[in-house]
Amino acid sequence: MKLIGVRIPGEDSVFVARLDDQDVHVLATVETFWSDPEGWSKKEATQTLSLGEVIQVPPVLPSARVICVGLNYRAHAAEGSFEVPDYPTLFGRWTPSLSVGGTAAPVPPGEQGLDWEAEVAAYVTRSLCDVEPEEASEAIFGYSTFNDLTARKAQKLTAQWTLGKNGDCSGPLGPIVTHDEVGDLADGLRVQTRLNGTTVQDGNTKDMIFQVADILSLISRTFTLNPGDVIASGTPEGVGYVRTPPWLLVPGDTVEVDIERLGVLSTPIVGPEARKAPSRR
Repeated sequence: MKLIGVRIPGEDSVFVARLDDQDVHVLATVETFWSDPEGWSKKEATQTLSLGEVIQVPPVLPSARVICVGLNYRAHAAEGSFEVPDYPTLFGRWTPSLSVGGTAAPVPPGEQGLDWEAEVAAYVTRSLCDVEPEEASEAIFGYSTFNDLTARKAQKLTAQWTLGKNGDCSGPLGPIVTHDEVGDLADGLRVQTRLNGTTVQDGNTKDMIFQVADILSLISRTFTLNPGDVIASGTPEGVGYVRTPPWLLVPGDTVEVDIERLGVLSTPIVGPEARKAPSRR
């Protein structure tokens, strides 16, 4: 099952809908859906529209925590000359930085470009407080493609990565594909990135250092995870800043994230003059 977030003309709310080719089956507001995602995903649609009649938006609660994992693929840690960490490196994204496929991502002023990071995002389906990985694994609702587009200059100003990881429209997400159609990431999904048609990343989730369930379990020791929270699970090798010379996304480029069983996520890159604050509501 594929699920997307939509705006419907004339409605103030954001809705979660089941996507069936070009048919959009509206289920509930995003707040109502994430109160019981497993239940609402099985309900009959309240209305059916065509894809052209709605505006796609992230199917994410404004209050959701979006927790990203850095250096979570062995080959990616090696290309940056980092030691394999004992614990996952975690940082946060704010939901206003999220977007969807087809939404232009602006290069911030002063940056030479944006770097690509193809990732699998996982969605939490129930509250998790101080749980073991086995319980956490049962609380993964589904996955989507994600591109953690990064402003490297801003990221490297300090030891904290937050600034470089929250540019306007720098976090495009694809549709959620439910867990039953994807399976366990440890079994392996191919993760690719293409820049203007040229493959620049080609990894596999088998190379992940920390699996999503382990990450969820660790986080739950400190704070309670809620339905609708998102974990971006890290990127494989092949990012642009480690290349000689560095290779970054510049205005006019198109970057695609292609993940097995999850689909293709395409993002055009534009200049800072196109930059505007994203609207979630």
